[in-house]
Amino acid sequence: MALRDIHLLGSPALRARCAEIATVDDELRRLIDDLFETMDAAKGVGLAANQVGITRRVAVVGVEDDRFVMINPVITSAEGRVRAEEGCLSIPEVYGEVTRPERIVLEALDREGKPFRRELEGYLARAAQHEIDHLDGIIFLDHLSLLKRELLLRRWKKEHRGGELVRKVTPERDSRG
Repeated sequence: MALRDIHLLGSPALRARCAEIATVDDELRRLIDDLFETMDAAKGVGLAANQVGITRRVAVVGVEDDRFVMINPVITSAEGRVRAEEGCLSIPEVYGEVTRPERIVLEALDREGKPFRRELEGYLARAAQHEIDHLDGIIFLDHLSLLKRELLLRRWKKEHRGGELVRKVTPERDSRG
């Protein structure tokens, strides 16, 4: 397992629609392990492959003791609406109120390539939806009003003028959203 660099806002990988995965093999399982390790070190609750520069449809989610991988995830149904604050490891220290379905049904492959179906709700559903958005090249800022999005983007650009498009993750790093 290895910690991966996290791509930041402005990296083309974050806007890429990730490619479907045809085969689950040892290389993909190593990537999954790296995603979990990187997510944990960065104190996140989810991480998509394109956030570490790999445009393949795989993401991990870890909310408290509920941890799972989603390969080629699809939301087959959604209900309810709830608004809550979101942040993102790829846009540290930026937060916004996002409305998402409260409950979803998720279908995907697990780390062995076996199909699974899960009903998710609350924070776990929100985290899974956030990561699936990443796999489609969507960031949480895209769900905000134009005015709020422009305000947060201006602040980000000002604070990260000339900044890097990736950041190193270390086990000691504090929480960044």
